[in-house]
Amino acid sequence: MSKVAVVYWSGTGNTEAMAEKVAEGAKSLAAEVDLLTADQFSASMLDDYASVAFGCPSMGAEELEESEFAPMFDACRPMLQGRKIALFGSYGWGDGEWMRTWEEDCKEAGAVLLCEPVICNESPDEEAAQACLELGKALV
Repeated sequence: MSKVAVVYWSGTGNTEAMAEKVAEGAKSLAAEVDLLTADQFSASMLDDYASVAFGCPSMGAEELEESEFAPMFDACRPMLQGRKIALFGSYGWGDGEWMRTWEEDCKEAGAVLLCEPVICNESPDEEAAQACLELGKALV
């Protein structure tokens, strides 16, 4: 059985709703899933999981949330080489630039992205919810 972490930060609940769907998708394939907020996760925990989904909304000028999520992710970044991950998050403006930048950063760090990142504008609609379920399944 795969052990999966779904790690997220959410200010309005939109990315949290996405994280819950990602976890649901992984659980549907009998994975053991830990749903964790950014302040509950650290780089030292990466080795405990076969794969990790990271979720963060777009903040400020199309960037990761900077007080909790970005410091946690920056600590994980040097350990992403060869690690199986997936990315997701919501936005309220812009065109998803933060996710393209984040995806490229992960590729440069050597991470193995298991699927296309999932993004949605504001709260996840049916299409985004289904994409989150599929992202969760890709983690297993």
